[in-house]
Amino acid sequence: MSSDPHHGTGASEQLRLGALIGVLGVVYGDIGTSPLYALQTCLSYFTHGRLTNADVLGMLSLITWALIITVTLKYVTLIMRADNNGEGGTLSLMALASRVSRSDRTRTVLGLIGIVGAGLFFGDGVITPAISILSAVEGIQVVSPETSHLVLPIALFVILFLFLVQRHGTGKVGRAFGPVMVLWFLTLGSLGFVQILHHPFVLEALSPSFGIEFLINHDTMAFVTLGAVVLAVTGAEALYADMSHFGKKPIRVSWLFFVLPCLILNYYGQGALVISDPSAADNPFYKLAPHVLQVPMIMLATLATVIASQAVITGAFSVSRMCVQLGLLPRMEVRHTSAMEAGQIYVPQINTILAIGVVMLVLTFGSSAALASAYGIAVTGTFLCDNALAAFVYRRQFGWMRWAVIAVFGAIGIADFAFFAANSMKIFEGGWVPLAIGLSIILVMTTWRRGRGLIMARWVQDSLPLSSFLARLPQSRIVRVPGTAVFMTGNLDFVPNALLHNLKHNKVLHEQVFFVTVRNMDVPYADPADRVKAEEAAPGIYKVTLYYGFMESPNVPQALESLSAQGIDFKAMQASYFLGRETVVPASVPKLRFIRRWLFLFMARNAISATEFFRIPSDRVVELGVRIAV
Repeated sequence: MSSDPHHGTGASEQLRLGALIGVLGVVYGDIGTSPLYALQTCLSYFTHGRLTNADVLGMLSLITWALIITVTLKYVTLIMRADNNGEGGTLSLMALASRVSRSDRTRTVLGLIGIVGAGLFFGDGVITPAISILSAVEGIQVVSPETSHLVLPIALFVILFLFLVQRHGTGKVGRAFGPVMVLWFLTLGSLGFVQILHHPFVLEALSPSFGIEFLINHDTMAFVTLGAVVLAVTGAEALYADMSHFGKKPIRVSWLFFVLPCLILNYYGQGALVISDPSAADNPFYKLAPHVLQVPMIMLATLATVIASQAVITGAFSVSRMCVQLGLLPRMEVRHTSAMEAGQIYVPQINTILAIGVVMLVLTFGSSAALASAYGIAVTGTFLCDNALAAFVYRRQFGWMRWAVIAVFGAIGIADFAFFAANSMKIFEGGWVPLAIGLSIILVMTTWRRGRGLIMARWVQDSLPLSSFLARLPQSRIVRVPGTAVFMTGNLDFVPNALLHNLKHNKVLHEQVFFVTVRNMDVPYADPADRVKAEEAAPGIYKVTLYYGFMESPNVPQALESLSAQGIDFKAMQASYFLGRETVVPASVPKLRFIRRWLFLFMARNAISATEFFRIPSDRVVELGVRIAV
């Protein structure tokens, strides 16, 4: 990521070699490891001598056109154009769509679509490391079948090691990602190219007619196979989500002229091998390599899957911080692991949850083939969410005609829905896993947003308007004492409860009083020049608003130091911060149902303190308790 988030995109547009290599390591790890299991899963539905050459060509054709339609047309060509100040991802697209919506009802619907997409993303984040690392380690069964009992222990060791090193940051490891993935894609392309030279007729599958014929001839089985075809495009959303790291041009150029050709060559090489030797269908990826190269391939594949998993984990950290800033999740600890790159963060709670989830999946399913049934729903659900949001943006922001939006995004939506429907048939085989994870995250997000809305409404109802307080202040007998007091508040129009409690118990008011609120914008990064807005509400009393984008972590003391540039004498070293520590309790007439009330109270009690979240020095904080019933 660029060290300057505001100019990273522009720098990357110069198309430097470093950016192209970096794209391979961060953006294409997930989709780049799909050849390990995608075609193998498709072939598994046609065993016991039922597999014909036409079937193999049909599967290759479906994979080819899935890559062209879903990745090249939808994400690389269309959705990447709809960036939110250079930032991508489902939540960024949701924020962009909400900005151009014209009614509260529409914004609510768009918000729900964004929440569903974010929930499914976390489901994908749990499954990707499990299936990727398992599929790589399973290569040892090809080299030495008697060592199959070692697959699970080795996979679990790699997974645990991957999550344990997260706390140290990915900066040093990240520099090695690109070159490893360059080697990986070159190896994929080379192995496939050699096999194609022996059976060049396999290239006939580039014609969509073979895919159409396959769908017509096999009816239900073809529909089931579509659920496996989608495995070839898992990670497509990463092209859009990681756009801010490198810019559009390096991602597009890398895909069109390197990644896509290498993937096509490898899939077609696997297909050519299976046509010449049907027994290779059980693991065509590893059998594509000569025996002498199979052990190095296992090692390289394991490295590649670790990189793919790392990209997903890092993405989960970024999305979780984004959700906190957008008010969809409670405050969580965010550690910055790099002084130079704003995107290098570590979220301990998310890391622990992902690690537990991945380990449980590996132990429960035991193989990549079993996990393949669980993989597709989360991915295809995200595709549908992105498609709906993008269609809205193209209609409202880009001014496309209604018929054009329906024609383009309707056609893409039909393909996405076909993939989603095909994977829905696997719900009882494992598809319930990402669905359960996604629905759980959606429940958490909607509960937290609803609960915080109730608390804010109750707080406004019970609070004293600031204008009334300031009007009575000159006639009051409140003693002003030397010093600077900062009161954090969610609404500058009302007096913070912490100030009222301080007056009640200490009966004094500082000479300098700052009412400070933090506003999260629907852009990734706020302009540093417009970070702080301040106005003097009364002599020595100021109302201050701090603006942060959803990709930023607030630092209140640092932001307040810039008040001197506006002619306000803020004595940072003398400032005391007053915060109201909320204790949420059940109301006599609860407005949340039992399960949601219990969940909200649990999250509220376990959220990190405002002191830590806003990076306020703990030795300058005065916390005053406030009980709020919901």
